[in-house]
Amino acid sequence: MSTDTPTARFERKTSFDAASPTLIEGLPGLGMVASIAVDQITTQLDLEHHGSIQSEALPSVAAFADGRVRDMVRVYAGEDPPVMTLQSDIPIPPNAAESLSRTVHQDLAEEFDRAVFLAGAPAESEEQLGEVVGVATSDETEQELRDAGIDLAEESGSIGGITGALLADCYAHDVPASVLIVRCDPRLPDPNAAQSVIENALEPLVDFDIDTSELEEQAQEIQRRKQQIAKQLQQLRQQQQEEGETLQSRAMYQ
Repeated sequence: MSTDTPTARFERKTSFDAASPTLIEGLPGLGMVASIAVDQITTQLDLEHHGSIQSEALPSVAAFADGRVRDMVRVYAGEDPPVMTLQSDIPIPPNAAESLSRTVHQDLAEEFDRAVFLAGAPAESEEQLGEVVGVATSDETEQELRDAGIDLAEESGSIGGITGALLADCYAHDVPASVLIVRCDPRLPDPNAAQSVIENALEPLVDFDIDTSELEEQAQEIQRRKQQIAKQLQQLRQQQQEEGETLQSRAMYQ
């Protein structure tokens, strides 16, 4: 490995010993669907801050919530139901994706039995908003998607950014994983798409019960809270385009 390659590490804060836990990824992406959905899951299930991922590739900024500074990229966990979540207060820069994904595989994968990733895709019509399809890494995860009533994606495509890196690492190392692709509004944070992916895909797939009424009732407030992160994500995309590497050339979903 080059000495110039960014590194990352997982700093564990609590012990975690649960039967067959599922890791749900909620990192910022198109429509902020993953971030909104997993925020709701973490809060509803009262998950404990299990640890944080630190990387020299992350921006030198301080994140805070409820009057307290906190780590930017965090892992939460709970034993009933057995769930882990991966969340961030900032978009993951492209140069940090490889090291963060490697850290999840090397330091966390032995703590969960399977992973579920979330990717936003632009809705081409109002009727498409909230539609969910799945992509599996194995026969086992394909059957889990089918058993949960989730249609498999029929078209070919690719998934970029940190979500794509995580999914590719799981596939390469035989970690059971699937990705839920959610049609959403690409212009604004989309709480309704987040509500759809929880109710129509995550609840039957992970077998838990999440009250999503808040996502509908407080949609405008949730959009306001996530708007700054969405703007930062758009700035990253514009920077990539200026450097001649468009998202369209790299991935369909992110």
